[in-house]
Amino acid sequence: MTTRLAVRCAMATLAGSVLTLPAHAQIDEIVVTATKREQTLQDVPVAVSVVQPEVMAQAQIIDILDLQSIVPSLRVTQLQTSTQTNFLIRGFGNGANNPGIEPAVGVFIDGVYRSRSAAQIGDLLDIERIEVVKGPQSTLFGKNASVGVINIVTQRPSREFGGHAEASIGNYNQRILQGRVTGPLGEATAFSLTGNINKRDGYFRNLFTGDDLNERDRWSLRGQLLWEPSDTQSWRLIGDISRIDEACCGVSNLVDGPTGAAVRAVGGDIFPEDPFARRGFFDVQPENRVDNSGLSLQGDFDLGALTLTSITAFRTQEARFDYDTDFTSADLVPTNESIQDIDTYTQELRLAYLGDGPITWQVGGLFMREEVEYINGIQLGSAFRTYASLLAGDPAAFDGLEAALGLPSGILFGAGQGNRAVFEQDNNFYSLFGQMDWALTDRATLTLGLAYLNDRKKVSATDNHTDVFSQLNFVDIGFAVTLDGLLQAGLPIEVAGPIADQGSVTPCGPNGAAPQPPNCNPFLALYPLQFIIPLDGFRNERTSDSRLNYNIRLAYEVSDNLNVYAAWATGYKATSWNLSLDTRPFGGPGSSPLGGFDNPFYPRFGTRFADPEKVEVRELGLKGQWADVALNVAVFEQVVKDFQSNIFVGTGFVLANAGRQTTKGLEFDLQYRPLTALELAVSGTFLDPRYDSFPGATGVDGPVDLSGERPSGIHRTSLSTAATWYWQAGQVDGFVRADYLYEDNVRLVSNVPPEVGSRQVNQLNASVGLSLEDWDVVLWGRNLTNNDFLISAFPSVAQSGSFSGYPNQPRTWGITLRRTF
Repeated sequence: MTTRLAVRCAMATLAGSVLTLPAHAQIDEIVVTATKREQTLQDVPVAVSVVQPEVMAQAQIIDILDLQSIVPSLRVTQLQTSTQTNFLIRGFGNGANNPGIEPAVGVFIDGVYRSRSAAQIGDLLDIERIEVVKGPQSTLFGKNASVGVINIVTQRPSREFGGHAEASIGNYNQRILQGRVTGPLGEATAFSLTGNINKRDGYFRNLFTGDDLNERDRWSLRGQLLWEPSDTQSWRLIGDISRIDEACCGVSNLVDGPTGAAVRAVGGDIFPEDPFARRGFFDVQPENRVDNSGLSLQGDFDLGALTLTSITAFRTQEARFDYDTDFTSADLVPTNESIQDIDTYTQELRLAYLGDGPITWQVGGLFMREEVEYINGIQLGSAFRTYASLLAGDPAAFDGLEAALGLPSGILFGAGQGNRAVFEQDNNFYSLFGQMDWALTDRATLTLGLAYLNDRKKVSATDNHTDVFSQLNFVDIGFAVTLDGLLQAGLPIEVAGPIADQGSVTPCGPNGAAPQPPNCNPFLALYPLQFIIPLDGFRNERTSDSRLNYNIRLAYEVSDNLNVYAAWATGYKATSWNLSLDTRPFGGPGSSPLGGFDNPFYPRFGTRFADPEKVEVRELGLKGQWADVALNVAVFEQVVKDFQSNIFVGTGFVLANAGRQTTKGLEFDLQYRPLTALELAVSGTFLDPRYDSFPGATGVDGPVDLSGERPSGIHRTSLSTAATWYWQAGQVDGFVRADYLYEDNVRLVSNVPPEVGSRQVNQLNASVGLSLEDWDVVLWGRNLTNNDFLISAFPSVAQSGSFSGYPNQPRTWGITLRRTF
């Protein structure tokens, strides 16, 4: 399906409705807090997509992963564990696979910042609305909102007793129980308690163990107390706790490369190149366990023309992951364990003036302190030595190497050898912000916002490295062997030394190749097998970043139904540290992840951290709402400087700043209700992204210059259409809904060939619901056409020439019964 055809189909559907149906229905007004004060969606001069709880119930939106099917500017990618998730808005975002890389999309729940994806991806409970705010929001939201914000608002407790109980069953043995109860606890106090259990069998089969992967096994509980002792004072205490304990995630074989024969020779197996069979051979069943909990207290005080708001929160996250790193049934690298312990404290204060004059304003500050402890360990399996010998082309290669170096027999690639590192990061962040709205005329409003951000991090790392092979310096070894041979041949030291030195850094060609480089070093061919490299630990290294961000908006009310605005805003995300086994000291001039300028093979250099990323957006917008039509349009140019890119290269991640990226785009949200019984919606995002500068990027065959190229993973066209028909028969109310998501073909990552790793999305979801008094029943289905596509792809671990990928979730369906009281 082409982009042009998709657009025509969507527009034709709406045009046909306009021509044939009378317009007399009413579209409800939506209130949002995207600017940290209540405004209608039409009035707020910011690009926002809003999802209401009614739509979530009809479309079976359970978590943020589901949310992207109806918000085309949002994309969520789930990778090797249940919570290793990237959120992208307008094509950009980061944060997965490394707890030191904070996300570029800020997620806030009831005004409290959730700093990592593992604290953001749980099921959505008692939602009042979800706001996807597009473009940099660093001025008001501060911490890591450089490309956008997902602002989740939950329902407040009610002073009237009520609630609901809900049960769902579906294919893959899905079982969901959810409930909420709310009511008074005296004249001034109300409470609510919400909980859920979500279980489902996996849809990806591990053929080695016979178990399923990609299951659901999670629960959560949220309690709230609302105390309003007077008309001018309100307190809201919220506590939540949740657990995820799942086997995730299945990896499909995309290309069985030249190393496949070696994997099979050591007793392993690889499923054929059929990624959407959702089958694989893994000798270790992955473990994913995440415990989240938090407590927040919000106080609101009406001081006449002034309003004071305080939000105090403490959150803790404990997580453990372990999975089969090589994704085969061979005992190569069976252990890749991660243990995270993250404690986050935040305090926000805001003072707002909403008087009757032409100027209103708000000022405030946000303080955050976070402590991160991260343990990452990797171990070799019993088959890796034989596997490495086969790759070296000599079954006795390492026997001879051990004898030549005087090492104990069998010491190289011993089972259980590896590296275990402990990282600690202390982060102190604060922002001071202010924003003024100045009514220039009755219809024109100028908004000026300014924020000072200060982010300081202190990081330490230690490791226990036991992989003997990766500690060998083959440059020095080659020099010694060559020098010894030349001396024995009778050359004087002043002649033999320079020759041996030259030979020590020159790799030999393939066996039998002619002519070979003079005095080449054959040991350098073993360099790729040294992927568990010593960490080179460090203590109390620091970064201190500060930035002044601003936003300028001019909004004009053309009529009571139509507003337009122009905006210019900046965003900022501070330094991200490479808290992983791939962290390396920075090299000198000309250095690369393979080594320094004078010695391209040893020692190894890389990145210890990535510099801050800076975003600037210029935007023109239109917002209109009439009786039966609501239309929001934004045209923008977004420039991202020093984007923090983190890409997997087969044996580790390369963290680098991606120079400069420019994206020109158009977004629109259109709702049309020609009849009370019929509601139509179309939303779309059209992007034209380019790397203005990205030398040294990671390509299929090594470093490449992507300057002038289109970034991977960003769809040019994303379209979501939805139609809902409401009907009534006697005392029974009902609805029929269908929504469709289209995303054009895109290359997933720069170091996987596009013919191997690309995706196009054509996903259809539908539901049918009935309501009778206090009972509701909904029959639903997601991805009804069983559309297959890859979420992401990567070079297979320690298997040069092979590629792997993550397939999407297949068709799911079920039925939900809800009782409201």
